Amino acid sequence: MEPILQLEHLNHVYSPGTPFEHRALIDIDLSIEKGSFVGMIGHTGSGKTTLIQHLNGLLKPTSGRILYNGEDIWISKQRIHQLRFQVGLVFQYPEYQLFEETVYRDIAFGPKNMGLDKDEVDRRVRDALRFVELPERILDHSPFELSGGQKRRVAIAGVIAMEPEVLILDEPIAGLDPESREAILRNIQDYHATRNNTVILVTHNMDVAARMSDQLLVMSHGSLYLSGTPEEIFSQTEALEQTGLTVPEVTQICDHLRRRGVPMPRGLYTVEAARDALLAMRGGSSHA
Repeated sequence: MEPILQLEHLNHVYSPGTPFEHRALIDIDLSIEKGSFVGMIGHTGSGKTTLIQHLNGLLKPTSGRILYNGEDIWISKQRIHQLRFQVGLVFQYPEYQLFEETVYRDIAFGPKNMGLDKDEVDRRVRDALRFVELPERILDHSPFELSGGQKRRVAIAGVIAMEPEVLILDEPIAGLDPESREAILRNIQDYHATRNNTVILVTHNMDVAARMSDQLLVMSHGSLYLSGTPEEIFSQTEALEQTGLTVPEVTQICDHLRRRGVPMPRGLYTVEAARDALLAMRGGSSHA
C-alpha cells in the first residue's frame, strides 16, 4: 500500500544549548500506510506525544523530514496550514478544549475555519455527531452540561467534522468509565471502517492496542524501539518488558493456563481469539 506519512531521520531536541536540553526524538524512520490503523504504545516519557505533534506540524523537527503524500510538510506556511485540516489531532482530555456556547458551534469550529459554506458545515456537524453516537437534540445544549464521556465524544466529533485523511488520538479513553471507554472505541472503529481513513491511536492499554491495530509502534526513550503487527510485537515479551511494557492481560491468562496444562495455542492477544480457542477445545472434546 501507498504511504500517507513518512518520517526520515526525525530528531527533536527541547531547549537546545541550555542546561535543560532534552533529546525527545532520536533518528526516527517510519512509514504509515494509507487506510491503516496504527497503535502507538510506550511508557510515559517515551516520546509518543512529541512524535504525534510533529505529524500535523504542531512541532517542527530539529532535523529530519516529515512527508505527507510524498511532500515535505514544511515546504511552506500554506502547506502547514492545509495539513492541520488533513491530519486531525485529538489531544488527551480534549474536553478541556471545548469553549463554544453550544455543541453545534464547537463541532462547527473546524469546518468553518476551512472556509466551507453553511450547508457543508451543517452536513459535517451532523455526520460527525452520528459517528460519535450522540443525538441531534444536544446540538443546542452547552457542552458543559454534558457528562464526561459525552464531552469527550463532542471533542472528537469536532476533529472528525474536518474529515481529515489521518485521525490521531492521544489516549482517547483515559479517565473514562468502562461504558464510555467502549463507546468511544466503537466510534473510532466505525469511523475507520466507514471512511477507511488512516487512524493513529496512542494508548497505554495493551488489550486495546492488540484488538484494534493493524500496525503497532513501540516508543522507548525517544526512539522507535519496535514496529510490526500486534502478533509480531506481542510475541517479543522480553523486549517489551525491557521498555516497561507487557503483553495484553488475556495473553498472560493464556500463558498461565498453558502452564497449568491447558493446551492453549500461543500467539493469542485478544479476548476474541482466546474465546475461539477455548470453544474449539470444547468442541473437540465433545466429539471425542
